[in-house]
Amino acid sequence: MGLKLIGSPVSPCTRRVSVVCKELGIPYELVTVDFSKGEHKSPAFLEKQPFGQIPYIDDGGFIVFESRAICRYLVLKHGGSLIPKGIEAQAKFEQACSIEMANFDPFAGGIPFELMYKPFVGEVADSVRVEEHAKTLNAKLDGYEKILSKQKYLAGEEITLADLFHLPYGSLLAKCGHNCLEDGSRPNVTRWWKDVSSRPSWQAVKDGA
Repeated sequence: MGLKLIGSPVSPCTRRVSVVCKELGIPYELVTVDFSKGEHKSPAFLEKQPFGQIPYIDDGGFIVFESRAICRYLVLKHGGSLIPKGIEAQAKFEQACSIEMANFDPFAGGIPFELMYKPFVGEVADSVRVEEHAKTLNAKLDGYEKILSKQKYLAGEEITLADLFHLPYGSLLAKCGHNCLEDGSRPNVTRWWKDVSSRPSWQAVKDGA
């Protein structure tokens, strides 16, 4: 049995997993969840993912959910350098992963949530909240600039999952009119973002997992 990725082709978290599959050369079958029919809240879905969220994977009967955990599992199973070896290198890697989750995701994800998701479901975007997210994100990116002025990627000189984790929400910022990753105001952030976002793996899934 091959790897099944249960999610949505436009879901940022689903694409977080699919880009890692592309990096590792892992074939997968995308099983699309129909939100309009409430499939993500069905008893069968909740049996696999008790929070009713996407994605999860079915790897020959082995179920894993939470996109970052899935990505770690795939690297550990299939190998590669996206998780570095060695205690110190792994510490820097986990530090970089924590940076993404605590200092990027809530704010970079919060902007498209207001400007794209809310209108899609018929709600009104909160412009004040958008500006708060943008202000906080810009301050956080100053920290990124300091890190990336000393090394090529967030965890060191080699790309890791920590860098790839930024791709789904980072790619939506410009579409929302917030070009902070690409505007050159932080040259090392811009250099890093162009490097990561131009990878063939991301180009293959950026428009759909």
